[in-house]
Amino acid sequence: MRILVVGGGGREHAIIRKLKESPKVDKIYAAPGNGGIAKDAECISIGAMDKEGIVAFSKENAVDLVFVAPDDPLADGMVDTLLANGIRAFGPRANAAIIESSKVFSKNLMKKYGIPTAEYETFSEPEKAIEYIQKRGHFPVVVKADGLALGKGVIIAKTMTEAKAAVKEIMEDKKFGASGNNVVVEEFLTGPEVSVLAFTDGIALKPMVSSKDHKRAYDNDEGLNTGGMGTISPNPYYTDEIAEICRKTIFEPTVAAMNSENRTFKGCLYFGLMITPDGPKVIEYNARFGDPETQVVLPRLKTDLVDIVEAVIDEKLSQIDIKWSDEATACVVMASGGYPLAYKKGLEITGLDENGQVEGAEVFHAGTKLEHGKFYTNGGRVLGVTGKGKTLDEALEKAYNAVKKINFENVHYRTDIGKTK
Repeated sequence: MRILVVGGGGREHAIIRKLKESPKVDKIYAAPGNGGIAKDAECISIGAMDKEGIVAFSKENAVDLVFVAPDDPLADGMVDTLLANGIRAFGPRANAAIIESSKVFSKNLMKKYGIPTAEYETFSEPEKAIEYIQKRGHFPVVVKADGLALGKGVIIAKTMTEAKAAVKEIMEDKKFGASGNNVVVEEFLTGPEVSVLAFTDGIALKPMVSSKDHKRAYDNDEGLNTGGMGTISPNPYYTDEIAEICRKTIFEPTVAAMNSENRTFKGCLYFGLMITPDGPKVIEYNARFGDPETQVVLPRLKTDLVDIVEAVIDEKLSQIDIKWSDEATACVVMASGGYPLAYKKGLEITGLDENGQVEGAEVFHAGTKLEHGKFYTNGGRVLGVTGKGKTLDEALEKAYNAVKKINFENVHYRTDIGKTK
């Protein structure tokens, strides 16, 4: 098989690494890929949003399958375009990807079908949002941009002053562009967070092993929200009992709700959950593999990923038995100093071997470029360093030992991955 993976981050590197293990795969392309991915796939200079370019390349190169990994092209209908051109594709159509691309849609879906989530209201006028927050009078309060914002369009306001600033930033200053035309204002939930990714073909749903993301930029969950600074798997708070509650009250009802709305979801459905004192509730949905959750979940997958992808496309997921390793995994993200705000690019990375790896761990490249045999920084999140072990402590030790061998100017990473609630 010849497979094209759309995207160029750490998630895509983890997907490509897993696809490469399949004996069915002869050739993998990445559009656009990155410096580290170039060691595992042929990178092509086509942007992740270039539908026509992806279609043309797939036809010219007899690509058997296109794996659309990022949120933006899914929301923009890349899978629809590929299917319309007779090209097999993994990922939801645009009318199903809306479960991530519009928080207003997903919150209303949960309300309509009784799926547990935080209490909320949606607003298209800043004055009305502020009025509601004032009237409610409970803090902290969560203010979310409706659309896609690289995982950063969520502000937790601890005071009325912060809430007003959050509404202004999103709706008036348009910090996240058109994503902020509408906002969701919701109650602040407490409890451990859990990420559960699941394969679904619109009929069956098969959850993957659980993980925990660390969103804040700094230790002790301080600083700004980021795309994710590290992950662990399994999530210690996600017990078998909680998993069963989630399956009955959240996972299966969500697939059924999407079918009822004529928005059948096929691909990877991500559930961002919080285990509250009242039971598990949905914080958010994603319409694709999470980043950096993929970097701890896929290394534990024992079943051929190509077989699973094909089963999802052909609506035969119920016929496949998906097996996972009992080992624990931990990923530490090495970011550019200044991320998620301003940061420098083009800094040389030292400590990696010629394949962009380091002994004792697996390195997934997120924001790197390769020039004259050397790796350089080319983004906010630069590398995801994943360790594997019999226990979580062993996995963390391997990840951090590997992190210490790698360096670039002004490198930043959290030292408490796996240690916080």
